[in-house]
Amino acid sequence: MTVADNTAAANVAEAAEVTIPAASRAERFASFDVEAFEVPGGREENWRFTPMKRLRGLHDGSAPATGEAELELEPAPEVRVETVGRDDDRLGQAGVPSDRISAQAYSSFEKATLVTVPAETKASARTLVRLNGPGEGKTAYGHVQIRAEQFGEATIVLDHVGSGTYADNVEFVLGDGAQVTVVSVQDWADDAVHVSEQHLKLGRDSRLKHIVVTLGGDLVRVSPTATFAGPGGDVEMLGLHFADSGQHQEHRLFVDHAVPNCKSNVLYKGALQGDAAHSVWIGDVLIRAAAEATETFELNRNLVLTEGARADSVPNLEIETGEISGAGHASATGRFDDEQLFYLQARGLPEDEARRLVVRGFFHEILMKIEVPEVRERLEAAIEAELEAIGV
Repeated sequence: MTVADNTAAANVAEAAEVTIPAASRAERFASFDVEAFEVPGGREENWRFTPMKRLRGLHDGSAPATGEAELELEPAPEVRVETVGRDDDRLGQAGVPSDRISAQAYSSFEKATLVTVPAETKASARTLVRLNGPGEGKTAYGHVQIRAEQFGEATIVLDHVGSGTYADNVEFVLGDGAQVTVVSVQDWADDAVHVSEQHLKLGRDSRLKHIVVTLGGDLVRVSPTATFAGPGGDVEMLGLHFADSGQHQEHRLFVDHAVPNCKSNVLYKGALQGDAAHSVWIGDVLIRAAAEATETFELNRNLVLTEGARADSVPNLEIETGEISGAGHASATGRFDDEQLFYLQARGLPEDEARRLVVRGFFHEILMKIEVPEVRERLEAAIEAELEAIGV
C-alpha cells in the first residue's frame, strides 16, 4: 500500500494546544481507589483521542451497575474455574488500574472468575470464556483472572458479545516457565460500549502470546499492560481491528521492561471504512535502567478503505539504559496501493476481487498466528462480511 507516515510527532503537534502534557510512563499514576483519580475531561494525554460523551458516564461515576454480564465457560478438562469474592487475595496480583474507569471497574465488581492452569500441566483443549453484555441500556462491571502456574500451558479465548455498557479488568498471571496463548475477541453488538484494562504479568522464562481482535461495538477501548516479574520473559502482543462507519476502536498498549533479558514484540493491524470510522493505537514501551539486554520492537499499520475514516497511531519508546539487545518502533497508515491493484487486474482479476485479496493479505500475518481454527475461521468470515458491506 502507499504509505503515509502517521508519526507520534504529527499527532502531538495536531493536539498541542488542547492536550495536557503527560509525564514519562515510569511516572504514570496507578491506584485501586477510584477516588484517587481526577475525573478526566478529555484533554489529558490518556484521554485526548477518546470521545468522552460516548462513555456513558463510566469515567465520572455517574454510571452505577444496573445489570450483570453473563459468563459462559467451556474449560479444558485440566483447567480449574472458580467464582470468588472481592476479598480473594489473588485478585490484583497482575497489575493496578492506571485510569479512572479501570479503578471504577475494580471498585464495582461483586464477584470475579478465576481460571487456573495447574502447574506442569498442558491443557488438551482451548478454554472458552464467553461474556455476554448486560443488555441494551444497562451497565455492568466485571473481573476475570487467568492464572497459569509454573510450567503450565494453555490457550484461552475471551469472547465478548451482546449489548450494553461494560467495564472490566482482566488479569493474566503467568508463573515461571508458563506458556499461554490468549485471544481476546470484542465482537459486540452495534450499541455496546466496552472499556477494558488487561494486565499481563510474566514470570521468569514464561511466554505469553496476547491477541486482541476488535470488530463490533459503538466504542471499544482496550488497554493491555505487560510487566515482567523475572528475567527471560517473552511477550508477543498482536492485534487486528476493523472499524465501520461511526465506530471508535482504541487500543492503548504499555510494555514495562523493568528486569533484564526479556523480550517484547508488538504488531497491530487495522482497517477502516465508512464515515467517522476512527481507530486509535497507542504503543508505549519503557526500558528501565535495570532492564539490560532487553529486545523489543513495536509496529502498527492501518489500511484506510474509504473516505471519511481516520486512524491515529502513536508509538512511544523510552530507554533508560544503553545496554540493550535492540529496540525500535514504526507506524504507517495508507490507502490501497494502486500498483498492487493494477498488477492483480493485469492478471485477469476483477477490481473487487483484487481489492479483497489486498485486504486479506494485509491481515493474513495476524490471522495465521491465531491457532484456534474456529476463531480464525470466524474472523475470516467477519472480514469478508465487512468487505461485502462496501462492495469490495
